[in-house]
Amino acid sequence: MTKIQPVNGHALIKLEKDTEEKKVGGIIIPKTAEEKLNQGIIAGLAAGATDELAVGDRVIYKEFSGTRIKHEGEEYLIIPVDDILAKFVEVDEI
Repeated sequence: MTKIQPVNGHALIKLEKDTEEKKVGGIIIPKTAEEKLNQGIIAGLAAGATDELAVGDRVIYKEFSGTRIKHEGEEYLIIPVDDILAKFVEVDEI
């Protein structure tokens, strides 16, 4: 088993797999036809890339950013850390 280690200020984002979802009335809408959210989970970070993010954080990134790759059956995106716009955080109240 090999691991991908981002370098030069990049992050490795694990993408969620596309699945079909059955809607009311039995109509099946493939995920490719729905609006795609640009989000994923950080699977790796370049050393010293940022102090604000950590492996395991769910993040939102810029559309059309990075390079898609497949590794050991999983889909990933390698993007510059600067293209990460936000991360999801747990809060008690809004």
